[in-house]
Amino acid sequence: MIRTVILGLCLVWFIFTVFPLYWTLITSFKPPQAVSGGATYLPWVDFTPTLKAYIDTATGVRGNFFQPVLHSAIISISATIVSVLFGSMAAYALVRFTFRVRLLSGIIFAVIAIGGFVWLTEGFDFSPSAALGAVFVIAVPVAVLVNRLPLPGPTLGNEDVLFWFVSQRMFPPIVAAFALFLFYSELGQEGFKTLDTYHGMVLAYTSFSLPIVIWLMRDFFQSLPLEIEEAALVDDVPRLRIFFEIVLPMSRAGLIAVSIITVGFVWNEFLFALLLTTSDWQTLPIMLAGQNSVRGDEWWAVAVAAMVALVPMIVLAGLLARLMRSGLVIGAIK
Repeated sequence: MIRTVILGLCLVWFIFTVFPLYWTLITSFKPPQAVSGGATYLPWVDFTPTLKAYIDTATGVRGNFFQPVLHSAIISISATIVSVLFGSMAAYALVRFTFRVRLLSGIIFAVIAIGGFVWLTEGFDFSPSAALGAVFVIAVPVAVLVNRLPLPGPTLGNEDVLFWFVSQRMFPPIVAAFALFLFYSELGQEGFKTLDTYHGMVLAYTSFSLPIVIWLMRDFFQSLPLEIEEAALVDDVPRLRIFFEIVLPMSRAGLIAVSIITVGFVWNEFLFALLLTTSDWQTLPIMLAGQNSVRGDEWWAVAVAAMVALVPMIVLAGLLARLMRSGLVIGAIK
């Protein structure tokens, strides 16, 4: 009896979850009359399916549809490759090396960076971007050198460094997006265009994705056997070669899983694309948000665009589920 009730509840939840996808799918095949004339649910029963909405989308009747799709694909893949590469390096370092960051050195870095920025912009009329670059070049090596000294105060370890990375995703996205927009605008005034560009979007999404990559890959690296790396070190194999030729091949399943998750984040991201693009590198979520016309919302065309956005994510989710069922990503995701 209890099993029947549980199965019934699971079936209800399954229908509740799948119905929006089914509704979007059948709406993409409906003629306008079937959409505006009331709710219709079954093809060939309530309405006659048509491919007109798909044909209009393919022929550009509602504008250039495939360019935003191509932009989203290029930016998602590029940002994923960069963030997974550097995020894996950072995660491996957090697992295999011991970090001791003195809190006082961080305070010194903040004082030099903030104070130097204000001093250069207010006292010497430096542009914000030039002042930011100058204080960064100075503050980083000074903080690294000071950190080597026996300073008083607390010392932060690997777990604290990891928490700092993860905490970057705790802020409301609008805070980082608006700050990045101002930074890109300043760079544009200096002659280095980053707003509405490929490299600007890849840089933004790489910084957006790095915390989650570091967090997930760290858990996976911790599950790898240390003996193989120790044997390579005994043979005097450099650490960098161990990472690329031993660790990464052993972590292939985890890299695939994290890459799929990262692609999904970037593919569906809306806020950064809204603030940092206009027309040249507009992505799919922005195009979907603007699917209307002078005749009102044409839901059959909106459904086609939604299906184009959903299909790649459904395929990636299926691939990830297959990997998880086969046990290949154990330790990659908690």
